[in-house]
Amino acid sequence: MTSTHPAEGLDDEDLGAGPEQEAEPHSGFLTDAAHWLRGLLGPGRQGTAPVRRVLDVGSGPGVASCVLAEVFAEADVVAVDRSPALLDRALVRAAESGLSGRVTTVRAERPDEFGRLGPADLIWTGNVCRHLGDQQQALRSLASALRPGGMLAVAERGLPPRFLPRDIGIGRPGLQARLDAALEARFAATRARLPGSTSVVEDWPCLLASAGLVPAGTRTFLVDFPAPLDLAPRRHLHARLRRALDELGERLDLVDRLTLEQLVDGDACTGVLWRPDVFYLTAVTVHTARLCRA
Repeated sequence: MTSTHPAEGLDDEDLGAGPEQEAEPHSGFLTDAAHWLRGLLGPGRQGTAPVRRVLDVGSGPGVASCVLAEVFAEADVVAVDRSPALLDRALVRAAESGLSGRVTTVRAERPDEFGRLGPADLIWTGNVCRHLGDQQQALRSLASALRPGGMLAVAERGLPPRFLPRDIGIGRPGLQARLDAALEARFAATRARLPGSTSVVEDWPCLLASAGLVPAGTRTFLVDFPAPLDLAPRRHLHARLRRALDELGERLDLVDRLTLEQLVDGDACTGVLWRPDVFYLTAVTVHTARLCRA
């Protein structure tokens, strides 16, 4: 259980990329989302309990954990992940951000462990449920960790990233559309093999309501880096495309595979590390719901 906003398990030793570097281009969205959640939770209003404990479930290296600790300055934040190495990095990141003592870690992997993480006033989870077999049960388990009045915020789906023109001068036009289709087919096959895989209509407000919560609002956040890209989002994109090349394999025809190889070539002027026409545009949707009973 590692958060996948925006990418999971990427490894790019040549560029020093990893889950933390992959999340950096999205830190602005995380800050905006955290302030939106603070407004929904009603800071300072009469009769509203303060947010004292926040869980970041599927925290990875703690990028969202540290953002939540900064925005909810009166709260303790717990980073929850299955990877001890990433949890260690979350503590280092917290120390570097001046948040030592306010960000702690807990190792957990299965949904049946979520209910033992509480009590919490706010639970944030980014792109975690899609990687669990029974998404509805995962939401119920997360909801069981909430205090009365607490909020569960689930970042799931949104819009696929766009980063190149339709015609990039190599290969066949429309590469991104074909990559999206291949990645979606691979993801569907992977989900079907998950332990306890259960098919549900991914209507997140409805799923949250079925978990015993009251939907409190949905908002989509834009992540927009226009061309020419700075180095950090280029590295993010380069690692993302390298992973796509590794994972899709025979799903791509020869022309698209060769085009993708040129895009991830770190020395080629046709690669995403050097092309002047590369941008990065995506959208992340956050669904919220509250526990309105004891």
